[in-house]
Amino acid sequence: MEAFTGTRAPSHSIDNEALAAWLGSQVPGFAGPLSIEQFKGGQSNPTYKLVTPGQTYVMRAKPAPAAKLLPSAHAIEREYMVMRALQDTEVPVPRMLALCEDESVIGRAFYIMEFVQGRVLWDQSLPGMTNAERAAHYEEMNRVIAALHKVDVQAVGLAGYGKPGNYFERQIGRWSKQYQASITQPIEAMDRLIEWLPAHIPESARDPREVSIVHGDFRLDNLVFHPAEPRVLAVLDWELSTLGHPLADFSYHCMSWHIRTSGTARGLGGVDIAALGIPDEQSYVRRYCERTGRVDPALVTKDWNFYLAYNLFRIAAILQGIAKRAEDGTASSAQAREAGAGARPLAELGWQFAQRG
Repeated sequence: MEAFTGTRAPSHSIDNEALAAWLGSQVPGFAGPLSIEQFKGGQSNPTYKLVTPGQTYVMRAKPAPAAKLLPSAHAIEREYMVMRALQDTEVPVPRMLALCEDESVIGRAFYIMEFVQGRVLWDQSLPGMTNAERAAHYEEMNRVIAALHKVDVQAVGLAGYGKPGNYFERQIGRWSKQYQASITQPIEAMDRLIEWLPAHIPESARDPREVSIVHGDFRLDNLVFHPAEPRVLAVLDWELSTLGHPLADFSYHCMSWHIRTSGTARGLGGVDIAALGIPDEQSYVRRYCERTGRVDPALVTKDWNFYLAYNLFRIAAILQGIAKRAEDGTASSAQAREAGAGARPLAELGWQFAQRG
């Protein structure tokens, strides 16, 4: 996973002096000189490591000014808002330090957060661990996503973070438009899903009481684990977060059990998880239900196929956007072209779940 770990020189120049001056006026205790590195991982909002003699920070920014941004994409202001709101909950997030919406500073909006030292695990099979260690890491992931979905949105000031009602209709519409705006080569399975999904939304997905903060991209490599313990220190990459149906978020997380590792796609499909001590999907779902107080047979019956089809469609639309940015030369990662190639097989897998549903 060398392509995804570590840092490199920034892909687009940043005015070091202007950024350092702004940090000096906005971040308590900041003192230069400042050096800037870019994290290799990530396909959307570029992320930078800001190093000074006494402190290390992380900066998340919108893509370079030349990038053609799709509607509603790259809303780093929302990332900052949700993580700041979650600071005192059971959901571990980095401490937010400052938000800059003034694009005159470095040419784009950005925010600064603390640098959390720990492990980012890229391989879902967790090589090098014992079976007990693997089980403990999966149990911790389950605990954190359940904690997120139990957060009282009113109490943390996020009641207006998303639109009320019709969550799946809005999301299907949004990602249909994003996909259609990003087509490089037609994908028949996407066309079928665009037609099938809105016509097959189950009743379990329409319950108006089912509203929580959804991360939108909750997966292993968006978590920072303690350097030596199976404990999550920070959940990262909140770009797709909103208020919505918790099962949309949780079923996205569970796609790992169905996706095979290929190229930039990483999953447990085809892996002998029992031999590794990793829980099977049904056991993992049951544990989540216990934690969230949910008694919902729809999770493991026909409705689950809808949720998986929806999420595979959604991630395929996201990857198609990456493919388009790679074609336009504005993607933030060197692996963008390879990632974009994953849109078709994920859409086809999504259509398989739709047919089962």
